[in-house]
Amino acid sequence: MASAHESWRPRFHLSPRTGWLNDPNGLCQFRGYYHAFHQYDPAWPKAGKKGWGHFRSRDLLNWEDMGAALMPSIPEDADGVYSGSALIQGGAASDGGDLMRLYYTGNVKYEGDHIHTGRDANEIMVTSEDGENFSEKQVLLRPEDYPSDLTRHVRDPKVWEQDGRYYMVLGARRSDDVGGVLLYGSDDAERWELVRRIESERPFGYMWECPDVLRVDGHEFLSVSPQGLPSEPTRWQNIYQSGYFPLDGRLVDTEVVDESKFVELDFGPDFYAPQSFVDDSGRVILIGWMGMPDVDYSSAPDGLEWCHCLTLPRELSVGPDGLLRQWPVRELGLERISAQPISASAGAILPRHYADIVLEGIEGELHMSLDNDLTLDFADGMLVLGFSGKGGCGRDLRRCPLDSLSELRVIVDGSTVEAYANHGERVISTRWFPTADTLLVSLHTNCQKANAWEIGGMF
Repeated sequence: MASAHESWRPRFHLSPRTGWLNDPNGLCQFRGYYHAFHQYDPAWPKAGKKGWGHFRSRDLLNWEDMGAALMPSIPEDADGVYSGSALIQGGAASDGGDLMRLYYTGNVKYEGDHIHTGRDANEIMVTSEDGENFSEKQVLLRPEDYPSDLTRHVRDPKVWEQDGRYYMVLGARRSDDVGGVLLYGSDDAERWELVRRIESERPFGYMWECPDVLRVDGHEFLSVSPQGLPSEPTRWQNIYQSGYFPLDGRLVDTEVVDESKFVELDFGPDFYAPQSFVDDSGRVILIGWMGMPDVDYSSAPDGLEWCHCLTLPRELSVGPDGLLRQWPVRELGLERISAQPISASAGAILPRHYADIVLEGIEGELHMSLDNDLTLDFADGMLVLGFSGKGGCGRDLRRCPLDSLSELRVIVDGSTVEAYANHGERVISTRWFPTADTLLVSLHTNCQKANAWEIGGMF
């Protein structure tokens, strides 16, 4: 078998050449390139300070690693360039082109517990006219600009333009350990004033990280990653969650959300801190971190010089129930090489762990296994991900409620697996570290069509 470093490297999921990756940041399309920045610690596995790494692509398939884009360099970000977003403005640059603005939280640590004391969170901006070179850093908001009853946890600015005005949401944690979002407004994308808080009717976790506004097909949703929800057998199964609140109107007019309507975006063990952007064609595309903080299972088995990756880019739409659907961007289908039917008796064997598996017209129960290790089962209104071998590196069951299953798409990319049920009605994402030389797909179900494509291309 190829070395662990080579065989577990995804082709279509962004991963660092070396070091640590987490939250996607600054997602945008700018001057003909898609840009995916991300939290990055090049010193990993040694302790280092996080900055932003940078990938770019013209087609969402072939990515160029641009290395470190932003690293700590001023007193206001001395202990880390933390998560943030991009704003693209037309006609603002000196050459008459577009201007990229990047916003992030500068982290500073002092003596204290780093929750209620001992930390500063500063919101900082840089600009770029080419997506490669960045201006001096400009501090926009400091702790004294936040409400006085908050802890020192205020971070992750997401900025957008709407109806001729600019808005920013920040994740926050109150001093009584209740999560929420701060909404700021601006006329010039540089000077910001607090508009209001957005909170839930009843406490819903102690911190809402990575807030985002999703504006899809005429609907708006508030996306957050709440920390502190109690784990239950069929929901909130991870230590931290990621999901959204459907809104009755515009986010900028919202004061309170109904926590009972919170919808999880992904039921797998490896999905957190998602961020969206709108590309030049008008698609709303979402990318998440294919990892999870503070867990005891592994995303860097022995032999890897890098840790974590991002999910596939997913196009968002709204289903007939008014809830979001997620589906891999259509560009990925261009990399299918050849179809192999999956038979109930012999399954299918692919030469490598790079596959696009599609089941259509499913009737009744289902059992699918990959290498007799990773399993997907559907019965009694529940889609269940499990591991019968060591490839999960400590991951356990994840249960996804689902009324019925008619279609399942499973994408295997090195050490990543993403499963899409009913054209994105539910999604389950996980890391998986197989040890076989080939990919064995076993299937027990009644379905009209079952095919496995090898997917080609190269990162």
